[in-house]
Formats: sequence, C-alpha cells, structure tokens
Amino acid sequence: MAKILVIDDEPDILALIKNILQKDNHLVTTVVNPEKILTNEFINFDLILLDVMMPGMDGFTFCLNIRDIVDCPIIFLTAKTTEIDIMYGLGIGADDYITKPFGVGELRARVNAYLRRENREKRSTLCVSGVKFDLAGKEILGDDKKIPLTKSEYNICEFLARNQGQVFSKDKIYEAVYGYDGESDSSAITEHIKNIRAKLAIFELLPIETVWGIGYKWK
Repeated sequence: MAKILVIDDEPDILALIKNILQKDNHLVTTVVNPEKILTNEFINFDLILLDVMMPGMDGFTFCLNIRDIVDCPIIFLTAKTTEIDIMYGLGIGADDYITKPFGVGELRARVNAYLRRENREKRSTLCVSGVKFDLAGKEILGDDKKIPLTKSEYNICEFLARNQGQVFSKDKIYEAVYGYDGESDSSAITEHIKNIRAKLAIFELLPIETVWGIGYKWK
C-alpha cells in the first residue's frame, strides 16, 4: 500500500485513476488545481502522477517547483509525446511518462513497478533535507558526490537525520554515537559538528541547526 497523489484538471480522469489504483489498496489523493497544495504536504506521498496540460500552472512548471523538495517518483500523464517534450520533462525531474489514453493494466503495472523499485532503494538510502545517505556504504552524498566525513562525523549525521526535527543535547548525541563506554567527552560533539557544517557547506547544505541552550537538530 502506498500514498499516491494524482493531479489532473479533468475530474473524470481523476475518478478513473483513483478507482484503478485503489484496487491495489493504495491510498489515492486527487487534486484538480495544483496551486492549492501546501508545500509541506508533498512529503506525505510515495508517488505523484501529474498531468502536463493544465490551465494556470502546467505540469512542467509544477514539477520544476517541487522537484527539489520531494524525492518520490513523478510520472507525467500526457498526450504530448514528441521527443522534445519527453526529453524536457525527464530533464526537469520526471521519472517517466504514461501516454493518454492509457490502459488500466499499463497504469497499474507502471505505478507498482516504480513503487517496488522505490522500496528497494529506500532500504539502503535515506534522503533528508537534500542530503542523501548511503546507509550500506556509510557515506553521505551531495550532488551525487561523496562528502569526505570521518566515521564519527558520519554517525552523528545519520543519528540526527534519522531523528529529523528532534533536538538532542551534546550528551545525548555522544551517548548515541559512542555509547556509555566512549573514551572522550561530549565537548567533542561541538567540534565534530563544526567540521560537518564546513564540509556540507561546500555543497550548500546546512541541515544542522543549533538550538541555543539545548543542543542540535537536523532541520
């Protein structure tokens, strides 16, 4: 079961797609006007189906606006199938196209294939605030380039990112990373975070926030 957002200016198309995808037990949210969706709502979805030709804001523009804040698959629904249109759509962040009119079987198969692939990838990756974690390799990537962190720096980042939004004191971070038997002290966390920030800033990534008098959190 996945949470799927479908955006199309034709209510009949929305009703059809919702009925099709609900047969696979997906939770489907349908929207006629993309401009009415709040930015923070996008993180709730596992896949987005997006019509290209809509009045007001078209699908291409909408995709451009949200691609930096969502990492789920975006699939265009469109009758525009020229090579130029396809290249442009994929270039701005779409993952695939489904051509209108589409078959019921094709829609279900394409959506479920992307969801299966996404689930496999998420077992070994974590994307939070623009930072991509390779959990298996214990690496952080910025613009798909490895950011050179020490083991301690990586572990601090992963701990904070997995608990995004929660504030932790230096003592709590030290305990989570080094355990009770650590040979240093919590003041080392301050220096580690200073170094982490400097390395992430090179990629214009500033995810760690200081909460004065309390500690740190991953934004």
